[in-house]
Amino acid sequence: MDGGAGQYAQRTVEEVFRDYKARRAAVIKALTTDVDEFFQLCDPEKENLCLYGHPNEQWEVSLPSEEVPPEIPDPALGINFARDGMQEKDWLALVAVHSDAWLLSVAFYFGARFGFDKTGRKRLFSMINELPTVYEVLNGKNKIRTAVNNHSNNKSKSNLKVKSSETQPKNPKVGQPQEEEEGLDEENEHGETLCGSCGENYAADEFWICCDLCEKWFHGKCVKITPARAEHIKQYKCPTCSSNKRVRPS
Repeated sequence: MDGGAGQYAQRTVEEVFRDYKARRAAVIKALTTDVDEFFQLCDPEKENLCLYGHPNEQWEVSLPSEEVPPEIPDPALGINFARDGMQEKDWLALVAVHSDAWLLSVAFYFGARFGFDKTGRKRLFSMINELPTVYEVLNGKNKIRTAVNNHSNNKSKSNLKVKSSETQPKNPKVGQPQEEEEGLDEENEHGETLCGSCGENYAADEFWICCDLCEKWFHGKCVKITPARAEHIKQYKCPTCSSNKRVRPS
């Protein structure tokens, strides 16, 4: 486990937000791209385990801090105990909700520790609120579309923009996430499409791929898929959908 305010010394709203963003990225990685490893580490036979996200964007499943009170707030205890007693996706969603609460508690612990005033606290929350929650990323509620340039507004959803060819009917969806045809004006208020793994915004110069099962979009680098490799994949399944095929105790 990492240290708290003394070790990392966040002093400004921007620094605390960077700390929050890094811890959040680590938690999202544990629950998506590294879900197999995370599942195995959460052994119900072990003691109370917690999921920690660290400022270096690495995650860790470990026992809570032995310090009382801890240097920074601890995540939810005993996430491993419910693992085999519920459906995997429901268990992961539960961990995600508790992780969101923990991430906020750590950010505002630092805010209190460093004496943020009302304006600072409001600004910190506003910056955090611009990002989807871990729960939203995990459950695909980050699938927000925006209008593209006028010359492409009339394109069908099926006319996916790809880097290597205009049509690839047998390959998974790759390239640029497209807008939804309905509710475009309403969704336009919410921002751009977000990666189902890291939760970051779409960028035109990055390779993306869409899962054929859950229809979430992912940065190729986040799921370790290159454009060349995508050419040979008939149906792409993201790490979460692939893991859901495993047989789990009911």
